[in-house]
Amino acid sequence: MMTTTTLDAVTSKDGTTISYRRLGRGPGLVLLHGVMQTGHSNIELAQALADEFTCYVPDRRGRGRSGPYGPDYRLDREVEDLDALLTATGADRVVGVSSGAIVTLRTALVRPDLRKAVIFEPPLDLGGFYPAGWLERFDRELAAGRIPAALVTGMRAARLGPPIFNVMPRAVLELLTTMMLKSQDKAAVDGEPTFRELAPTLHYDGQVVAETAGTLDVYRSIGAEVLLLGGTRSPAHLKSVLTGLERVLPHARRVDLRGLDHSATCNADQRGRPEQVAAEIRGFLS
Repeated sequence: MMTTTTLDAVTSKDGTTISYRRLGRGPGLVLLHGVMQTGHSNIELAQALADEFTCYVPDRRGRGRSGPYGPDYRLDREVEDLDALLTATGADRVVGVSSGAIVTLRTALVRPDLRKAVIFEPPLDLGGFYPAGWLERFDRELAAGRIPAALVTGMRAARLGPPIFNVMPRAVLELLTTMMLKSQDKAAVDGEPTFRELAPTLHYDGQVVAETAGTLDVYRSIGAEVLLLGGTRSPAHLKSVLTGLERVLPHARRVDLRGLDHSATCNADQRGRPEQVAAEIRGFLS
């Protein structure tokens, strides 16, 4: 069934415009996308939930139709963006994906009226897991126009690829990435951003992750009910984060999606399984 989608926007605390799509009917639910994504990347998940919820699907700042990162970008700015959207829409439920899940957790600390949150595999930096210095290398490669090299640097730092990626020669990875980018450019469709277009956003998501270095104790005061969601095929460090959060969050339960990985919430053409993910979310939020 076709779902009508409406475009709208809110203004964040620092004046940045945050654009979002609205679809569905029922209680308000924000879906906050993750790394190398825009709101469109999770639109099929929103469509699968739209029969029961009014879904608000923003482009995080610096992406899609939203305004720029700004000179004073940090995690607090992203929290202010989500806070502004929740205030404008009256939504009290959030699904946060990857780096969007980090923003959701931090927002839950400052908004006690947030009733329920779905936290999908936040890449929190526990015990210095992510290597120091990768952002500097990434920025140099991107400034030089070496987008495949920059993406390889980011991919290795995030450790989201298959284990073989960590031992393959960089030259081979860069060649494979170049081929992937060219193929994606040819197949690009309106509304679906390419990795080439999204490459610069890796810097800012990397910055968000870097700000989370430390323990998980800060999240003990979250009062919202939380569903910790992940895939059984996802990297071990993301599973460890969910295990750690399970221990400290006072009102949390966990579901591991069998056979799925970090792409589970994506649209189907990006290897996602939005209907399967929606079924778990629907049961928790209803």
